Amino acid sequence: MRRHHSPVSASPVLITGAAVSPAAEFAARRRRYSLIMSLRIPCLVLAGVLALGFGWSIAAAVIVVLSVPLPWVAVLIANDGPPRKAEKVARYRPDRVVEARETRALGTGVVIDVPTDRAA
Repeated sequence: MRRHHSPVSASPVLITGAAVSPAAEFAARRRRYSLIMSLRIPCLVLAGVLALGFGWSIAAAVIVVLSVPLPWVAVLIANDGPPRKAEKVARYRPDRVVEARETRALGTGVVIDVPTDRAA
């Protein structure tokens, strides 16, 4: 009897430490940029409703001032890449003593002399 297993998800499972593909990273950054920029229009509409509908001009001015840096923030966040992987750096730690290796002296060796009557 054969059993047919249906795949749980259509996307492959990431089992390695490989980085996200550049296309997927770009799509995620584009979605973040679009989301942040789409917040600016509702802020301006809300400021108009508060100022014209309720007469709350100070609250409307605060919302407009807060919405001014949104394009700049959106560009900064969208241009930000993924965080770098932490690398373990070998640093000197005085509490950690490495045992010195034993050195042994070589026995007396044979010295090979070069003949002195060389032609220069």
